[in-house]
Parts: sequence; C-alpha cells; structure tokens
Amino acid sequence: MRFHLRFYLHYLVLLGFSGVISIYGPNQRAQKTGDILLGGLFPIHFGVASKDQDLAARPESTECVRYNFRGFRWLQSMIFAIEEINNSSTLLPNITLGYRIFDTCNTVSKALEASLSFVAQNKIDSLNLDEFCNCTGNIPSTIAVVGASGSAVSTAVADLLGLFYIPQISYASSSRLLSNKNQYKSFMRTIPTDEYQAIAMAAIIDHFQWNWVIAIASDDEYGRPGIEKFENEMFHRDICIDLNILISQYIDEAEIRSLADRIENSTAKVIAVFASGPDVEPLIKEMVRRNVTDRVWLASEAWASSSLVAKPEYLDVMGGTIGFALRAGHIPGFKEFLQQVHPKKSSHNEFVREFWEETFNCYLEDSPRNEDSENGSTSFRPLCTGEEDIASVETPYLDYTHLRISYNVYVAVYAIAQALQDILTCTPGKGLFANGSCADIRKVEAWQVLKQLRHLNFINSIGERVRFDNGSELSANYTIINWHRSPEDGSVVFKEVGYYSVHNKNGAKLSIDKTKMLWNGRLTETIHCFPFLFQVPFSNCSEECEPGTRKGIIDGKPTCCFECTECSDGEYSDHKDASVCSKCPNNSWSNGNHTSCFLKEIEFLSWTEPFGIALALFAVLGVLLTAFVLGVFVQFHDTPIVKASNRELSFLLLFSLICCFSSSLIFIGEPQDWMCRLRQPAFGISFVLCISCILVKTNRVLLVFEAKIPTSLHRKWWGLNLQFLLVFLFTFVQVMICVVWLYNAPPGSYKNYNIDEIIIITCNEGSMMALGFLIGYTCLLAAVCFFFAFKSRKLPENFTEAKFITFSMLIFFIVWISFIPAYFSTYGKFVSAVEVIAILASSFSLLACIFFNKVYIILLKPSRNTIEEVRCSTAAHAFKAAAKATLRHSSASRKRSSSVGGSSASSPSSSISLKTNGNETESPSTRRHSHKPRVSFGSGTVSLSLSFEEARKNSVK
Repeated sequence: MRFHLRFYLHYLVLLGFSGVISIYGPNQRAQKTGDILLGGLFPIHFGVASKDQDLAARPESTECVRYNFRGFRWLQSMIFAIEEINNSSTLLPNITLGYRIFDTCNTVSKALEASLSFVAQNKIDSLNLDEFCNCTGNIPSTIAVVGASGSAVSTAVADLLGLFYIPQISYASSSRLLSNKNQYKSFMRTIPTDEYQAIAMAAIIDHFQWNWVIAIASDDEYGRPGIEKFENEMFHRDICIDLNILISQYIDEAEIRSLADRIENSTAKVIAVFASGPDVEPLIKEMVRRNVTDRVWLASEAWASSSLVAKPEYLDVMGGTIGFALRAGHIPGFKEFLQQVHPKKSSHNEFVREFWEETFNCYLEDSPRNEDSENGSTSFRPLCTGEEDIASVETPYLDYTHLRISYNVYVAVYAIAQALQDILTCTPGKGLFANGSCADIRKVEAWQVLKQLRHLNFINSIGERVRFDNGSELSANYTIINWHRSPEDGSVVFKEVGYYSVHNKNGAKLSIDKTKMLWNGRLTETIHCFPFLFQVPFSNCSEECEPGTRKGIIDGKPTCCFECTECSDGEYSDHKDASVCSKCPNNSWSNGNHTSCFLKEIEFLSWTEPFGIALALFAVLGVLLTAFVLGVFVQFHDTPIVKASNRELSFLLLFSLICCFSSSLIFIGEPQDWMCRLRQPAFGISFVLCISCILVKTNRVLLVFEAKIPTSLHRKWWGLNLQFLLVFLFTFVQVMICVVWLYNAPPGSYKNYNIDEIIIITCNEGSMMALGFLIGYTCLLAAVCFFFAFKSRKLPENFTEAKFITFSMLIFFIVWISFIPAYFSTYGKFVSAVEVIAILASSFSLLACIFFNKVYIILLKPSRNTIEEVRCSTAAHAFKAAAKATLRHSSASRKRSSSVGGSSASSPSSSISLKTNGNETESPSTRRHSHKPRVSFGSGTVSLSLSFEEARKNSVK
C-alpha cells in the first residue's frame, strides 16, 4: 500500500509541478516565504456544501461554507508567533521562518488536499526532476505542520505525513487514538488527550450524584473513542446510560427529529455530548425549536465555547450548559495584532479578504462573491469601503479574553522554533544524530526536526512543561464553564465555575463552586428573586433511597434503576442511596428505622433484676434455714432424736446443704472466668457430699436393723470412722471429675453476639461431657440412696425417716430429669436460672424432708424427744422382726417333728410373756417391770424386752 501511495505521489508531482510548483494545493491560502517553511492547517470554514456529483461532467472541487471566525483567529495566532520569532534576536537569529497555511474546511478531503502539497514539496529533492523542469529558486520544503483541529481530520493527515516523517503538531485534536506512537509516529499535540476529559466528565456527573444520563458522540475519530472511554468510566462509577447516540453534521432532518424524540421521551435529564460544534449544531437547533428546557447539557471541549451553538437565541434551552475549556494562556501583543487586520495590509493572507466580507457583510472589489451576487446566485451585499472599523463589531475573532486554542497554536509554533534553535546551537559530537553529529540548519530536513522535537523539553509561558517524547502527554488542566446570559446585552457568557486537574498536588482533582452555577436557561431572570429554584436537577432512574434502606435490583433493568429495600435487622444505612446496608458491630444493633446502631443491652442473671433478687433471697433463706437447723441440732445434740439420727453425719449433711445453697449464688452476677470455673464444681461437690452422707447413714441403719443381733463385727465396720471414710471416697470421685474437667477444658465466660439487640454473657462450660459426668455421678449416688431409703422405709421413723428420704430422692430425680431438657432448650440468663432453680429445689427438698420433722419434734413436741419414745419405736420394729423369725422357726420345727414322729421343740431365743383374754395374772417380777413397752399384736398383748443396755444394768444389780 505504501509503495502504491508513493508511486501515486511521484506521478502527481510530475503532473502538478510543470514549472510553477508554488501554486500547488488549494488556491486560497496564507503564504510567506522564508529560510525554513512551516505548514499550517486550520478550519477557516465549518464544512463544505453538500452537492450530488452525477459525474456527467468533470467533478468540481466542493465549496467551503460557513465562515469560522475562531478558526481564522487560530490562523492569526500562528502568523503572529512566526512574526514574533522572526523579530527575535535570541531565537533563531538570522533565520527567517515562512509559512504555508491552508483551510481544511473541517473535512478530511480538504485537509488531505492541502497535506499533499506539503508532501509533494518535500519529495522534490528525492525525485530527479531536473530533466523535466527547472526547479531551482522555488520555495523550500515544509519541515513541520501545525494542525489540524478536528481529531478525524488530524488522523487522516497523520497517516499521510507519517509516511514521510514530517512532524505534525496539533493544537486541538484530542482523540486518545492519536496517542498511539506506533501508528502515528510523527504526530504530536499541545492539547491534553480526551481520555482525561472523559474521566473529568464522568467525575462531574458523579459529583452531582446523577446516575441516569444520555450519551451523544460525533460519529468520527473524536467522538467514538471519547464516548467509549466515557462509558467505561461511567461503568466503574455505577452510572447508567439511557441512550447512546451517534450524530454528524451531515445527518438528514428526519433522523434528527427521530433523535430529538428519543431524547425528549427519555427520563434522563443530563445529556453528555462528545462532539464538535458543527456536528452537534443540527440537534441543538431541533431541541431549541421544540423548546426542551428541562435538560442539563454537558459539553466536551470541542463545542463548549463554539460560536455555532453558543448563541443568545439558544440560551432558553442551552442556558446552564456545563462545559470544559482548556486552561487559558496569555499572548502579549496578540490583541493589537488582531485589531490590525486589514485586506490592504495582509497581502500574504488571502483569508483576510473573506474575513472582512463576512464580518461587515459586504464584498470587496474583484471578489468572486461580488460576481456571484451580480449574477443573482447569492443575496446582494454592498461593496466594502475599506474604512470599516474592526473594533466596532462583535465577533468571535476578537474574543481574546480567554485564549485557549489560540495559545495552543502559539505554543506549537514556539515548540518547532525551539527545536530549530537546538539544531542551530548544536555542538558537534553532542548531537542527536549518528556519531553525535548535528543537522545543518540551512539544509534541515523534516525527519531531523522530528528527531529534535522528540527530545524537546521546555516550559511554556503559563508554567506547563511541554514534551513530545514517547508516552508524554500534556497534563490535563481544564476550566469548567457554565453558560450564562449577560445582563448587559444578553449575549452568552462563559462563567468559570470550577476546574479539573489531573496532577493536582493536593489530590483534589475536581472543584466546583455550586453557588455560581446556573441551571436551566429559563430561570436566568429570577436568580436573584428565587434562589431556591436553583437546586441541582434530578437525573436518576429511580428516586433516591432514604437512610435505613438500600438499593434493590429490578430484574431486566440497569443497575441504576432500583427499588428501595429496607435494611435487615442488624444492618443500617446512614446516608441516601446506599448500595448496601452496613452490618452493625458485634456489640451493636440497628434501631427501628435502621439508620444507625445502638449498643446492645448486656444480659446476664444480674443481682439487681427481680428474678436474680428472688433467686438470691431463696438461696439466702436456704442457708439461714439450714444454719438454723444446724444450730438446733447443736443445741440439742444430747437428745435421743438427735443421737438416733447419727448426729455426726447429720452435722456434715447440714454443712453440705449450706454449701449447696451457697453454690447457687455463684450462678448470679456477671459471669467471670473464675466464677465459671468455680460454680459447677462447687455445685457438684456439695451435692455429692450431701447425698453421700444420706447414703451412708441410711445404709448403716438398714444393715444394723437387718442384723438380728448386732455383733462386734457390725460395730467395727460401721463405726464413725468408716462412715466418714465412705463419704470422703464418694466425694473424692466427684472432686477428681472436676479436676480433670478444669485441667482439660476449663469453663470460661463467653459473650454471645448472635442474639438480636442483646449480648448474652454466659459461661462456656468447656466440655458438656464433663458436665454430664458431674451431674450423672450425682444422680447415680442419688439412685443408690433412693434404693436404700426405699428398702429401709419400715425401719423406726425416729432413726432415718426413710419415707421422707425416699420422697426427697423422688423430688431430686424429678428436678434433675426436668433440668436436662430445660437446660438445653433455654438460652441466655435463663440457663443459669434453670440450674439455680434446680439446685434450690433439690436442696430445699432434702432439708425439708430430712430435718423439718425432727426440728418440729425437738422444738414443738419435746415429749416425743425421749428415750422411751425411741425405745418404743425400736421395740415395735424388733418385735415384728422377732415374731416373724419365731413363726418361721416354729413352722420349720413342726415340719421337722412331723417328719420324725411328733417331737416338739421350743425356742429359748426370746422370753415372751403372752396374756390372752385375761386368763393369766401378772407375777411380781412382771409388775416390777411393768414400765416396759407393750404393743398390740393379733388378739393379745406382747411384752418385749430387748434392751441391751437394760440387760446389762440388771446384771450389774
């Protein structure tokens, strides 16, 4: 492809350069010769007239239409810079810069037509044309080109100039595609890339909290890459685009109306436009015609201050437009230079004549337009006198208050001059070329200037660093403007309301003064009377969610379209439009509105709550009652009923009951590690000690009474020492269980945050198996005790009250069997409360059943607390046991005698005196012992004497 293009250029040169090579290119130009020639491409017109070419005759060059005053000012900026350099004694002394400047008409075809002249001029030396024409004395080659403006135009020009390594410095082409140095190797620019502008545009939308916008872009190399970057940035910021539209200045009216319908029917109120002024103008006209005023326009730099759309008659619709503008620069003397323009003084600039005619709406003599007017092809205009005053008219050409693009042109020219200055001052051996050589300034070529520009590094007049090496882009510093109406003449005023800087040292890239903002053009006249009307417009797909709610996704809708969902319990949102609800900290819970969190209430079985107080009072009552019983037993320790109750074990039993009641108090209060480690062992050991005492005492009496006649062996094995030893052994097993438990899995305090609105402080038992062993062992001893108590239920009640012990054991089992499901089915402080209730209930049952009857007799029935009463009870049980034994023995004897012939035997084991129906009288000895107990049995009265102590006393006598 490159070979064919070069062949075409060679052929074109051969045809075009037939002796007058300086006239090659578009006829209208600004041209001045010099030692070194610079090229220029500027949009002096906004476009070309659309004309159908039916090819019935030779096609004619398209006509440029709609004069661009700003474009002409940019051209003047280049001429001014060159003249300033030529007049400088320090920059390029003795070197004169010339220029050849063409009109691109804002189209690719016109720009390429002009660029071909630069290329063809530079290829003369490489072509051997001396045999065809005398080419000496012609203007020199173009060593650099300043331009073009639009990115689409610059892209086409860069493809062409890059083939011949002609450096191109654009002053307004900001497309990010042009940053590709591999594709556009000779392209440079003095304007930031659109990548920064797209980010800045999304930042403004995010700043005003809009999330539902319309994106419009020109269908070219400027709009498409810019809006693509804009869409990506919007996606990362969770902002949605309702409509995505491509436009062009050549679009037909029917399609424009269709686009306007879509925009007008959209619920999005913010319209972001990435396009040039000519491309957006048709759409703006249609929106103005429809008087669509409830929209906010967000303008890219290419049309933010364009005179095509920034018109007073558009302000009712376009007022309040937010736009980006480049940082303005200062060009000393430029104002005076602009005012000096005149057709008679600008022989080198053919564009001045048209500028003069368009400014004053007249025609100069010998103007082609005058001939067209006389032929009736155009509207009539009077002749220009040449005495018109340029300062007396309002024109964008003289708007030198904010020089932005003009300053970029100025910097571009100075960048080329600085590169030439570096070549001029180059020291042999330190140059950029082979072996450190330097280029000859008088014979410098375009590729040498390109090499020097790539190593250029200087500071411009506003303090920005200009570099063109690979990967270098100008820092993005944008001024944010807002369209206002001038109160003096009603014209459009671009009011600065903020800035955007990528390399801000403070890190704050975007700054907007909302107090200076104007929203919706129709409110301009009422701004001072009704300031409340100037609130930020709403442009969201859904109404904002209030605090306490979050955004909920709607199926089939963009993420910006949502429904407000209330935060779940334990979550909150304290700002509007929350995407997610934040979870409250572990120690907090959400309030009723879910807008904040409050500290959870800490819950445990407290000493101060009524339930805790009640349980503590019952525990203290149990301790006091047990202490009272113990005091009674100590006071009456020599009485028969206390002695008969095995007073030593009874004292130990009462002490263990005090420990049981006291252990329940450890379960009340805020759990601490030491409390958790103490309470279960204290409860378990206390109960085992209590039940062990009951078991040993009950079993001892049972064995004694079941032995027919107590022997010394019984007294030896069932002495007091053995009883305490058994109690110790039973209790020691429980102690070992507790030691193993505390060593391997010690309990500790635990805060449970999983309950709504409360923090439950409880004890983590460490091992539920160990707790099961502890309670299980206690229940095992209670079961054995119940067995012996049930078996001894017919023994003398003054000794063990076996029936009451049996009843107390039943209560104990009922309590602890009920405790297991209650323990595992409750939570929080009620776990401790359940165990406290179980401890108190079982302790009170033991105390009441075993001791209350004895205390009642000791204190209220002292007549029953005598030795006779005890003996009577003992004798009754002994008689029953002896009678049963005698009957069994007699029955056995009769069976043996009947088997041997009727022999009889008597049993002297007991001395029984039986008086039946009053047939026998008492003997003196019987009367003498008439105080011995008598009991009724069958139909007679039995007198029984089985007191070992009385027998011993009688024998002594």
